[in-house]
Amino acid sequence: MKQVRQPAVAGAFYPAQKQILADDVNVLLSSGLSLVQRLSTPVFPKAIIVPHAGYIYSGLTAATAYASLQAVRDTIKRVVLLGPVHRVPVSGLALPGTDIFATPLGEIEIDQQAVDLIRNMPQVVESAAAHAQEHSLEVQLPFLQTVLNDFKLVPLAVGNATPQQVAEVLDVLWGGPETLIVISSDLSHFLSYRDAQQVDAGTVHEILNLDASLNHQQACGGTPVNGLLIAAKQHHLQPQLLDIRNSGDTAGDKGRVVGYAAIAFSNAAEAKQAGTEYYDD
Repeated sequence: MKQVRQPAVAGAFYPAQKQILADDVNVLLSSGLSLVQRLSTPVFPKAIIVPHAGYIYSGLTAATAYASLQAVRDTIKRVVLLGPVHRVPVSGLALPGTDIFATPLGEIEIDQQAVDLIRNMPQVVESAAAHAQEHSLEVQLPFLQTVLNDFKLVPLAVGNATPQQVAEVLDVLWGGPETLIVISSDLSHFLSYRDAQQVDAGTVHEILNLDASLNHQQACGGTPVNGLLIAAKQHHLQPQLLDIRNSGDTAGDKGRVVGYAAIAFSNAAEAKQAGTEYYDD
């Protein structure tokens, strides 16, 4: 019998009812696409950084990154999804030890072939407990199920690891255009609105310069973000800011906010060659 990781935060971070969830995600993606289409250059992501708060707080920012996948939605067959652990400590990068991740929109098969590539790496462990209640990965799934046509998942919950260890795993799983890397991370936490704007702008500046020295006060997913930045530099990816805001801009109190950003990483040469076809769709 296949092992299924059931949704843990449906009804809290996002709607638990299938149709309501589908409608909400499509509304967010429509708004996100409008933002992406205003950019001066086309986006063909190999990797994205997205936030992981409740949809009323960070859903629009996340949707902006996912809307940028429109041009490659038929190409992507594997999603490597990394996010920080919030509830259960773990040493290294944890696989779930399951066959399927489920959401109200359906089931996503774990890419066992990809899992076999990394399971014997010293920094890779297996921990069903680390995944059981973890929201940083789960909240990304309904977006992926909506924007992509057919894909398998490699979910990794990142705990006590180094950015270099993350980069090594990403390098093994890098693949070609069929593989998308998704890093789940919010930015600053519980600063005032103005302070958060200043801090988050500095953090995004570092990310756009591929400076892999973020701390966990700048980004709760600092370790997987830093790992991606190392890998992005090695693979000559170019980052592009798609959206930045905080919970004070959406549904939160401006006295104590959480920051969010959507950033896409593309191969500059491939994007230039593709031209502006994305905007003609």
